[in-house]
Parts: sequence; C-alpha cells; structure tokens
Amino acid sequence: MAGLIPQSFIDDLVARADIVEIINARVPLKRAGREYRACCPFHQEKTPSFWVSPIKQFYHCFGCGAHGTVLAFLMNYDRLPFVEAVEELAQRLGLEVPREQSGSPAPQAISDDLYTQMGKVATFYQEQLLATERAREYAKKRGLTREIATQFGIGYAPDSWNEVLKRFGASEESRQKLLETGLIIARDSGEGHYDRFRDRLMFPIRDARGRVIAFGGRVLDAGEPKYLNSPETPLFHKGRELYGLYEVRQNRAPLMRLMIVEGYMDVVRLHQSGITYAVATLGTATTPEHLKRAFRLVREIVFCFDGDKAGRAAAWRALNNALPEATAGRELKFLFLPDGEDPDSLVGKEGKEAFEARLAGALPLSEYLVQHLAGAIDISHADGKARFVAEARPLLERMPEGPYRELLLDRLAEAIGVSAERFLKIVGPMTTPDSSIPAPAQAPPRSPRTARSTGRGSLVRQAVQTLLHFPGTVARIPATEIEALGSLDEPGVEILVQLLEGVRQQPAASTAQLLERWRDHPAADRLGRLAAEASIVPDEAAALDELRTALRKLAQGAAAAELDALIAKESGNGLSPEERDRLRELLRRGPG
Repeated sequence: MAGLIPQSFIDDLVARADIVEIINARVPLKRAGREYRACCPFHQEKTPSFWVSPIKQFYHCFGCGAHGTVLAFLMNYDRLPFVEAVEELAQRLGLEVPREQSGSPAPQAISDDLYTQMGKVATFYQEQLLATERAREYAKKRGLTREIATQFGIGYAPDSWNEVLKRFGASEESRQKLLETGLIIARDSGEGHYDRFRDRLMFPIRDARGRVIAFGGRVLDAGEPKYLNSPETPLFHKGRELYGLYEVRQNRAPLMRLMIVEGYMDVVRLHQSGITYAVATLGTATTPEHLKRAFRLVREIVFCFDGDKAGRAAAWRALNNALPEATAGRELKFLFLPDGEDPDSLVGKEGKEAFEARLAGALPLSEYLVQHLAGAIDISHADGKARFVAEARPLLERMPEGPYRELLLDRLAEAIGVSAERFLKIVGPMTTPDSSIPAPAQAPPRSPRTARSTGRGSLVRQAVQTLLHFPGTVARIPATEIEALGSLDEPGVEILVQLLEGVRQQPAASTAQLLERWRDHPAADRLGRLAAEASIVPDEAAALDELRTALRKLAQGAAAAELDALIAKESGNGLSPEERDRLRELLRRGPG
C-alpha cells in the first residue's frame, strides 16, 4: 500500500457510487417518498426505522442512531477497515485506487497473482482434507463439523515434501511466487525447493476482503513445532492480522465485543459453539496494531488465556501492549480459564452459555494490573509499597492521559492505602505517549454577549445544519462574511468556519462528500447526526438565504462581543491607538 489515498479520489468515489444500490444489494429497501427505508441491519427491530437518502447519499437509523455514507455502510455492515472499504467500492465501480507519494519510498505493489495463487493452494488443501481419511478422522476427533471446516476453509497438507511444488511450481516464475508467499523453502544446498507445510491440518488466514494471505498448520500426531505459520511475506504481517476476524465480520449479529484467544483451534471451536466474536493472534503477542484494528470494530475486548503459568505470562504481555490503547470509552478485560483447560476444550465440555457466563468474572484491566503487582510484592510495609509504586510508574507512563489513566491511578493508590494526591507525589512527574503534542491554548474568558438562539437551537447549529444539507450554497457566500466570524467566541463557531472555508476551497457536491472529509475529526459523529435530521428549507435558494441570515446575525454578535471587550478595556488599562480607532468604527457602525 503506497502512500495515502487522495481526498479528491474519495470525493469522486462517493459521488459516483449509488448508496441505494449498494445498500439494497445487502438489505432490501422499499421506496418511501423521496427516500428508502428498511428494518435496520445494525439492531433488532420489527418496524422500519432505517432510512436512506439518495439526495444526501446518506443513511440513518432513527432507532439505534447508526448513520453515514456509502463507505461508512461498507465499514459497518461488511466490517471492513476504511482502506479496504475504499478498495471494495472502487473495484465495484471499476476504478483503480491511486496513492499519494510520501517522503519515504513506496512499498512495492502486490500482484493480484499472489492472491490468486494462495486461493488455489487453499482450495487444494481443502480437497485433500476430504480425500484423506486420516486427516478427516483427526478433524472429527477434535470435534470439528464439516460445516465449520467449510466456513473456515480448513484443509490438509499432504505428507509429502513436494506436492505443492509439483502442482503449482512447474515454471521458474510460479516457483518464485511460491517462495514469495512462503509456501516452499529453498534447500540449504541452493539446489531445489521443498514444501513448507507437510502432514498438517491447515488453517487459511484471510484478510479483510476474504483473500487468503497465509496459513497456519497443526501437526496431526506428535511432532515439533506443533503449530507452524507462514513467514512474513508481501501479503502477510503477523503483527497486524487476527485469525478469524474475516469470519467474525461475516456474522450479521450485532458485534458488541471481541475475544482474543491464543490458538486457531480455539477460534474455530468457539465459533462452532456460537461464540462468533473470537479471534486469535498468529504466533505472537497481541500488538498495538492488533488492538487498533479491533477497536475500530468494538468498544470491548476480552483477552482469554489458559490459567497456567504460560497463560499468565501471555496475559501480562498483552496488558503491557494494551496500555497505549486504554482510553475513555474502551473496555479491556482478562478472562483466565481453569488450569488444564483452553477455550477449545472448555467450550466443548460446557457449551456456549456456561462459557459465556464466565465473562461476568473477567477482570477489568485496572483490576488485573493491581492484582498482578500486589501478588508479586508484599505491600504490607513501606519498602513494598515503594516498590509497588516503582513498578506501576512505567505502566502508567505507557497510557495516554485521560479519564482511564486517572481512574487507574485512583485504584493503585487505594491498593496501597494512600490518597490519589499522595500517590501522585510519590510517583513524581510522568511522561505520556503523546507528550510531544503541545497542549491546546487555554480558551479566553467568554464574553457576556453570545450569539442568539432560535427555536431550532443556536444560530451556529442552524448554520452548520443548513450547510450540511446544502453544501453547494457555500460557493455563493462572500469570503468577508466568513471572516467576520473570526472574533466570535461561541461554541461550534470554529467548526462552522472550518466547514465554510473547506467547502469554499474544495466544493462538495453532496452531504456524503462533505462528511467523508470529516471522518477522522472529533466532531464527525455530531455532524453526522445533524445531517440525519430533516431539513426545514425546501431548496438551495432558500438554504442560501437561511445560511446568510444566520451568518449575518453571528457576525453582529461577534462585533457586539468585540465592542464590549474594548469598552471594558478602555475603563481599565486603556486602549492602544489602533484599538481606539477600532472602537470608534464599531460605535459608528452601530448594531446590525
């Protein structure tokens, strides 16, 4: 993936796509006046509250609040990351996704031939599972049904040194592709190759679009290593991929959490039992990139580990890597199974309901962290408490500043019997992962005069909503009317000015185009909710009049606030010559 996707391409993509067509292919829509409706695919309901607007190219559910553009729908319904959603939509429209060149060298583009080859080998492995009685019996002994094996594409690598090589490596070019994807290995002598996977149950690893990018293989009998994974390749980076995530996304039930387990078989057996939110890391500890991908889908992550020493060690590594992602609104929990059990064996014994009942006993990250430290340190005396604080400090420093860290700090202080203030003094100054980012300047005191409200909320809200519904009106608003808002200290004015200036510089043809540009902004969700509300103006001409009226009233409020400030300063410290001239100008101009 070379560079960023240009915003102009995303604008074009959203403009070309028909949101009604895309959604209707997944959720049957019925026309309702100028819009379309259906029962919402994101929550259970009997009466349709999900509406799609072909004019705005926007969807909204009045039941659960889900809303967004065609890209947001693909991300939420098909559970795709943003880039994959862009690629999926571009492929549907017959477009190639361009990339902006960054300062660093662009990585080599990945040939579609590699994906095609991996798909063919995966199919071959599946055929071999059906054709090999010994492999079938092993899968049956492990409790796998044919349905789950088909769903996950499970196969079998024959007990041969060169079966894949013979079938798929007839030419030098094809052998090179097998090498690139890690399916064969060059002999130490430098002459010839051999298959990487032999006599193993094979688990294909898929990307967000369902393409096979790697394999994991498990020995059928005794042997080492028990599990063997594909190496790092142009297609596969184990620190980024989660096994089972593609299958999780295919499940249409609302996705509330992800459970991260350790093994392929754990994931498959959990899904087979109806716990369809299980994923696994691929022979590595959970990385921050794993967590970033997971938190794009859910707010709650449960780490599920064996209760033995190895499981506890893996859990502590996971906690350390999870700390930078511990922010307000997210939940991180740790579930430990009884000694001698793993998710595969335990769910087979007790079933879905009993296994899920264990989630009630999962430890929140803060509680697990305190228990782990307190279990290793005697905190009944001053020396132990000092060591406890010393051990806790680097963990706190791995967390971003915010409510999550503050609450953890309170819990740590409680554990050693001191106040949070005392604990902070003992810890001393701490760095944070984002300490290089300058803090925002303190806001100036608000003027007693503020812009007036209307029956439809503040004038700022009214202007933003009109702009979202009719972004084409901005081109007809003089720049001076936007500049006049610069001195107004009113909630939301900064957002309004950014919207106005952004659309003046780069016109937006629809609500959807405008919202996509604000996807990663903190105000994105609020803007989406405003866009979902019905417009009270019937057309663009009325919208232009509405917007200019709101801007004029806001500008009057800005001038009045400036006048108040100058008058207050004149009676105090006095005015500079420039400020005195400005005061005369404002007094001469008068209200309005």
